[in-house]
Amino acid sequence: MSKKPSDPSKWHPATLAIHGLGRLPKAHHAVSTPIMHTSNYYFDTADEVEDFMRAKGQGKVIREHEYARYGNPTQQETERKLAALEGAEKAVLYSSGMAAVLLTIMTFMKPGGHIIFTGDCYRQTRDFATNFLGKFGMDYSIADPTADAIEKAIKPSTNIIFTESPTNPYLRVLDIPAIVKVAKARRIMTIIDATLATPYNIKPIEMGVDVVLHSATKYMGGHNDLMAGVALGSAPLMTDLYKMQRMLGATPGPLTCFLLERGLKTFGMRMEHHNRAGLAIAQMLEAHPKIEKVWYPALESHPDHKIAMEQMKGFGSVISFLVKGGNAETRKFIDALDLFLITPSLGGSESLVTQMWAMSFFDYSEEYRRNIGMVDNLVRLALGLEDVDDLIADLKQALDQI
Repeated sequence: MSKKPSDPSKWHPATLAIHGLGRLPKAHHAVSTPIMHTSNYYFDTADEVEDFMRAKGQGKVIREHEYARYGNPTQQETERKLAALEGAEKAVLYSSGMAAVLLTIMTFMKPGGHIIFTGDCYRQTRDFATNFLGKFGMDYSIADPTADAIEKAIKPSTNIIFTESPTNPYLRVLDIPAIVKVAKARRIMTIIDATLATPYNIKPIEMGVDVVLHSATKYMGGHNDLMAGVALGSAPLMTDLYKMQRMLGATPGPLTCFLLERGLKTFGMRMEHHNRAGLAIAQMLEAHPKIEKVWYPALESHPDHKIAMEQMKGFGSVISFLVKGGNAETRKFIDALDLFLITPSLGGSESLVTQMWAMSFFDYSEEYRRNIGMVDNLVRLALGLEDVDDLIADLKQALDQI
């Protein structure tokens, strides 16, 4: 029998990430959730199949699992903890962050409808809007990441506002309550990708957002060893998403879910380190004579500093900045780093570095890159779990090479 805690609403996010809203029974009284490696689940009799299908048609649940594409026990336990961490009624796990993004949009878009995306959004999200939305009879607009710009972009056919907070790579922080107010007045759905914030640092659902998305590959998994995505929100909305997910088969495997749940056990400790490291290194970089400009929401120089201080508990470990000089100086700095691996992604145990135009926007024209801010000397750091002093020393010695 499940043991109910007295008041889990008072628990810290680190505790919720480990226990969810209370203890559930596990096979053989295991402490860790077992990895249920099976593709299907058998029935004992033909009558049991008939009873199951009849109940299913009536919206009743008399047993949890029938086929792994529809979910598995390891996935179910991980979803339960993610929902508790986010403060959502329900969570749906996907095989990747982009699967979560695209299937959420596809579930709630309407033919002839209009979606507002905000600028500085993830490149693949932008590409989906540009290359595929029209095939589904959808229109879209790109608005600056402010509530005023979003409101001005609304059309009579607008039915979704899709944004990120903070954005990537310039870490713009949106005034979420203001956007929600605008959307609710017009019955427009709000969807926010909060991967860079995590539920440790911001709680969009408490501010009225309909659906929150995360690439669980990043901070939630935390070790650069899995790919997963998650959507979180009310039970009715998540039921709609679950139907689409099981149809298209974007279901994570049980080992992925096990690794993700294991990552959640250290989520609170890791986020405390990420927040401390991010602030310390952003401050160091902003004061360095070979750095032109730094974007990190905790800095007073950031355009959304005031909003960030009101909405966020911490600011994570992603820092974007301009190296003084151009492409040659920037590449020399990156190549001189010892502790940073040159690769995309973020939120893991190893520190990563990316020259944004080359890694993520190489196939775009120079003019297009310039228009969206992907200049040659833009660098994004994704700090890992190494000692902060070691990371600072490495960055300083690399800057000395320029």
